[in-house]
Amino acid sequence: MDLQLHKASDKVTVADKVFARDFNEGLVHQAVVSFLVGARAGTIRSPIWRSGGKTFAAVPRDHSVKLNKKMYRAAMSSIVSELIRQDRLLVVEDIAVDAPKTKGLITKLNDLDMSKGLIVSETADENLYLAARNIPYLDVTDVAGVSAVDLVSADKVLMTVGALRALEEWLA
Repeated sequence: MDLQLHKASDKVTVADKVFARDFNEGLVHQAVVSFLVGARAGTIRSPIWRSGGKTFAAVPRDHSVKLNKKMYRAAMSSIVSELIRQDRLLVVEDIAVDAPKTKGLITKLNDLDMSKGLIVSETADENLYLAARNIPYLDVTDVAGVSAVDLVSADKVLMTVGALRALEEWLA
């Protein structure tokens, strides 16, 4: 499969096994739920709420969801494939910023027709992170820190070629 670089004539060849997978809604749901399960408030009868229950109740519950590595990788591959099908994945050669200035990053994002979403780079670039932290609805992460929730909730995902290669290697 060939992916077109955004606003360039070059193409990047990627594996069909990773980037042309059918969308598996149940698997993606499991991956998102397993990530978000720690953010539950629980019930209104929690002891931290007013007129809540006992602090050490007799029946503790475990809301964790087990997700195997192969299932998580398959879900991530399914999400990325769906992003490609919906034209929500932009691939660029590089998105480096010279100085940690928000104005410079905004001009680069305007050139790419992107105002909010997720930027995934190969490594954590401090200047890029500092330039993006003041832009609302824009997150920056590296390949090691990307999650299913980040990819599903982003309007557009801007990914560098190096990040695409690292993601392909991780999901293959």
